[in-house]
Amino acid sequence: MTDQWKLEGQYMEACTCEVACPCIMLSDPTEGTCTAVVAWHIEEGAYNGVKFDDLNVVMALHTPGNMADGDWKAALYLDRRADAGQQDALGTIFGGEAGGHPAHLAELISDVRGVEVVPLAFETDGKHGRLRIGEVGQIGCADVAPIEGQNGEAPTVQDHPLAVAPGHPATVAKASRAHFEAHGIEFDVSDRNALLSPFSYAGP
Repeated sequence: MTDQWKLEGQYMEACTCEVACPCIMLSDPTEGTCTAVVAWHIEEGAYNGVKFDDLNVVMALHTPGNMADGDWKAALYLDRRADAGQQDALGTIFGGEAGGHPAHLAELISDVRGVEVVPLAFETDGKHGRLRIGEVGQIGCADVAPIEGQNGEAPTVQDHPLAVAPGHPATVAKASRAHFEAHGIEFDVSDRNALLSPFSYAGP
């Protein structure tokens, strides 16, 4: 039987699509393919007694076509501040072995390029976000701010069919820059799609 677990916190993604990313509505990517970094800041969570408060996790991914068709390449990055037990538990959850929504995402991945433990910096106020992967962001980075909607408010999207953080409205944003280069997954763009939202996952 799968152990019960729960995580909650803040989520951010940046990708190569134009704003707003058509992939979340099950349409084809803007450029025909989609390359992205997706990041989670865990505010509170535990798995089998192992706590994850204030730790970060990042996944870099590339999909060769419509994201719903799967065949993703992916690399997983775990926070260097995590101890060995936390790293193992986070790898189990985000590798899809513990059930819950991460398991549904893992079903779309056909090629895991690597799992690494590196410094991860993730800052957000819910509308703006800053991500750095590796020492001073040498592996990847993203700087994100919301686009302006009606009455100057940041627009949101909710209940989209392809959601990394289901059940929560996501702020539609742009990345002034998003960059990643490792494991054969590469992109470097500006003024492209980004999303920010709370997230909450739980195991069976």
